[in-house]
Amino acid sequence: MSENKAFTLDAKPIEFQDGDTIMDAALRAGAYIPHLCHNPEFEPHGSCRVCVVGVNGRRVSACTQPATEGLEVENNSEAIKQERRALLQMLFVEGNHVCPGCEKSGACQLQAVAYYVGMLDPHFTHFFPRRLVDASHAEVAIDFNRCILCELCVRASCDVDKKNVFSISGRGIGSHLVINSPSGKLGDSDFSVNDKAAQVCPVGAILHKHTGYDRPIGERLYDRQPISVVGDVAEHEGKDHG
Repeated sequence: MSENKAFTLDAKPIEFQDGDTIMDAALRAGAYIPHLCHNPEFEPHGSCRVCVVGVNGRRVSACTQPATEGLEVENNSEAIKQERRALLQMLFVEGNHVCPGCEKSGACQLQAVAYYVGMLDPHFTHFFPRRLVDASHAEVAIDFNRCILCELCVRASCDVDKKNVFSISGRGIGSHLVINSPSGKLGDSDFSVNDKAAQVCPVGAILHKHTGYDRPIGERLYDRQPISVVGDVAEHEGKDHG
């Protein structure tokens, strides 16, 4: 790493390597930028926009913006926090997220990021969409009510598992996750509980059967420490399924 290559994040110097994004360099330096769709194992595409930062007066996604010398990056201003709260509020009302009854409560990245940015109410009117639960697979169920369209399962299935089990269909508010199988059901696909796509969901949309609620509330991933310290759910795959 060259000591001559750096930008500032909230006035703190952050060194970076050639090819780094702002997110890459910040996380390596231990500086947390809230995010949902970002995973260092996959090519970033900035779909959730929760990692929005201010760069020299512009708003950009930290996971896609290349790091360059001299950038002045704003991450924790009240204006940025408010934008993130609004984005998260929209994610909560566009789906059906009932945190107290969700088995991922305490180990859900969406919930943890919302707490981190101070999002304590939905603000907007709930859509209450009618979405199904696909329990056709022997080992994994999909609760479409909780999907936030981060596309992590899509990218994991395509790029790592080489299966293309998932894709996103529709546009705008009609966008939704679909299963690429003859029946449209997960049980009719070649999806496996051992697939990378089974491990990367940041919320409770992809649920492992037979392990639900196996860890008491208060002892789950983000019950112990905030997401800014613990990191992403994907970093702890296999450790917190309930």
